[in-house]
Order: sequence, then structure tokens, then C-alpha cells
Amino acid sequence: MIYLGSPFSDPKPSVRRWRYEAACKAAAYLIRQGKIVFVPIAHSFGIARYGLPGDWSFWEKFDREFLQRCDRLIVLALPGWHMSKGVLAEMRIAADLFLPIQFMDPEDAGIKTKRTPIHAGIGAEGRL
Repeated sequence: MIYLGSPFSDPKPSVRRWRYEAACKAAAYLIRQGKIVFVPIAHSFGIARYGLPGDWSFWEKFDREFLQRCDRLIVLALPGWHMSKGVLAEMRIAADLFLPIQFMDPEDAGIKTKRTPIHAGIGAEGRL
């Protein structure tokens, strides 16, 4: 099972909503390829609207548990991924679990962005 990490937090609700939609679109792209995908943003975005915090300190224990059940981490390289507290923490957890880490170019899933270079991050094995 793939854990699809992506940045989410931003002061602007429109950016958060765009990032949520982008993660869902990327997941659909992977699912069409026959992959089994867990998308933490798709799971938590709707749930958090019912009085739960949206910060990493709250969701960390959940994401850690889901990562332990996955075979690899794919980071959707949306603009800002390399500054995302959540994405960087997910990468550290994946590295601690010896999970392969890959990067997914958003444009591969038809997501238009301003180009941000995809860098090999912490323990990265490469790009999809």
C-alpha cells in the first residue's frame, strides 16, 4: 500500500482546498494504475471539520500508524512540499521504518503548478 504524502497547511483556505483536490487527483491517477493508496489529506480533511485540530502535532500519531502499514511513501511534489512540516516528518518516519520514498511530479497526474524542482530529500530513492 502506498502512503501519498503532500503539503496541506497554508494560511489561505483556497490553497488548502487546492492542495486537497490535488492530492485526491493524484490518488485517482495512482488508483487507475492499479495501486492501493492511502491519502492522509483525503482522510483527515473532512473529518477535521467536525472539531478536530488541523495541525501536525494532532495528526502525527495517526499518520505514523498508517505509515507503519504501508510499503512506501510517495511525496506529491506540490509547491511548498520541501517546507511542509508534515511532509518532512512523514519522510523522517518513513526513513525510520526503512520505507522507500519516491517523488511524484504533479503534472504526471494532470495537476498544473508553477514548476518547483523535485529534490531528492531525506532518504529519497527517486522519482516516480
